[in-house]
Amino acid sequence: QASQEELKAAYRRLCMLYHPDKHRDPELKTQAERLFNLVHQAYEVLSDPQTRAIYDIYGRRGLEMEGWEVVERKRTAAEIREEFERLQREREERRLQQRTNPKGTISVGIDATDLFDRYDEEYEDVPGSSFPQIEINKMHISQSIEAPLTSTDTAILSGNLSTQNGNGGGSINLALRRVTSAKGWGELEFGAGDLQGPLFGLKIFRNLTPRCFITTNCALQFSSRGVRPGLTTVLARNLDKNTMGYLQWRWGIQSAMNTSIVRDTKTSHFTVAMQLGIPHSFMMVSYQHKFQDEDQTRVKGSLKAGFFGTIVEYGAERKISRHSVLGATVSVGVPQGVSLKIKLNRASQTYFFPVHLTDQLLPSAVFYATVGPLVIYFAMHRLVIKPYLRAQKERELEKQRESTASDILQKKQEAEAAVRLMQESVRRIIEAEEARMGLIVVNAWYGKFVNDNSRKNEKVKVIDVTVPLQCLVKDSKLILTEASKAGLPGFYDPCVGEEKSLKVLYQFRGVLHQVMAADNEALRIPKQ
Repeated sequence: QASQEELKAAYRRLCMLYHPDKHRDPELKTQAERLFNLVHQAYEVLSDPQTRAIYDIYGRRGLEMEGWEVVERKRTAAEIREEFERLQREREERRLQQRTNPKGTISVGIDATDLFDRYDEEYEDVPGSSFPQIEINKMHISQSIEAPLTSTDTAILSGNLSTQNGNGGGSINLALRRVTSAKGWGELEFGAGDLQGPLFGLKIFRNLTPRCFITTNCALQFSSRGVRPGLTTVLARNLDKNTMGYLQWRWGIQSAMNTSIVRDTKTSHFTVAMQLGIPHSFMMVSYQHKFQDEDQTRVKGSLKAGFFGTIVEYGAERKISRHSVLGATVSVGVPQGVSLKIKLNRASQTYFFPVHLTDQLLPSAVFYATVGPLVIYFAMHRLVIKPYLRAQKERELEKQRESTASDILQKKQEAEAAVRLMQESVRRIIEAEEARMGLIVVNAWYGKFVNDNSRKNEKVKVIDVTVPLQCLVKDSKLILTEASKAGLPGFYDPCVGEEKSLKVLYQFRGVLHQVMAADNEALRIPKQ
């Protein structure tokens, strides 16, 4: 975004700094020539609108491509950008055609009631009765994929299989969705299964206003008992920036009316809902607190009461790797008993393990369902997950360092040469700043700092950038834009792939100050 005037000013300043005629020492003269040529090449590219547009879009590789002189030279910068955007759109369309967006769920129900609900008299004469029996009593598997046909049409294929206590079945569905406008879309669905007959459905979504939308889903289910129609309509409205209100009406096999309010903020998620229907009517309140930590920890609780009884649930979930989230929820209810639900989300796949512990309200079951997962998680996290993630990060960093080693070495040599060439200019700048009681950089470091006690075993990796920073001072001001500071004259990256900061100790008006800025953070000193 730099203007031509800003480019000229930066070019003049660097030319004065690196001009070979300003240095008598043969070694410094050679280093100055190399850096002066680099600055001149950069200015040649950036001062020409065509080559600047090519460089902005394609980088250095674009400048090295053959054919630009013949083909692109007649084009303006706007035309070059337009051509690039066209190619980008084509790449996006090809990527869209290849994307299937697979989603899946695997649920395994475990019956562990024998752990708490055993009656010794029933097991006296049974061989092996001293061990409680834990068995899988139900399973459910579902999978769906999307196949974009055009930019507005998508085909969705899904299927599921379920079994419980030895009996089960499955179904397969095909849906065709078309985006009709920016305000809505429609979807046709066809399905069939071994337990149910053919299914035909129609779903419509429409934005009524910028803050309100409606979804209608009607279906015809054919079976041996005849045709069973169903209709579901949801009306939703933004009540404020973070709050949505929903009103749902369902007519068919399980007719009901449901209303709910959902408030979702950066730190919390709150839901209150009420349903009147056949056979289930209930009220439900749930709250989730989102911790602003690196692992995105969330703690939640809910209360649900209705004709079926009362259920209290509480639990937590946490990110355990880049693409995986692990959660556990304890459910205590009457007459449902106590259950532990473990869920693992891995990218777009969900693995769900509901473990039924007891049909009764036993304090021991609640205690073990709460404490057991916590103990196992912290032990696994400390002994397995944390060492694995640390080793994985080290491998990635090592790979990155190896691939950039020669480039970083060259940058380091250039930075060290630049610092030697800056010495005379910096001496004059300091003299001028001292005369006016201005800005003097006492010390400056750039790289990886370790301030947290939990990371005290990590190694500090910083370089001294006092001279390069003082060289950038103009009229008692130092201004750095939002970009990685590794690209500044006299700087290089001392720790590839790791988080970096700039720490500056400076004197202004005779008073010492200290400031610390992140690598890509803009910095302007002196601060007010």
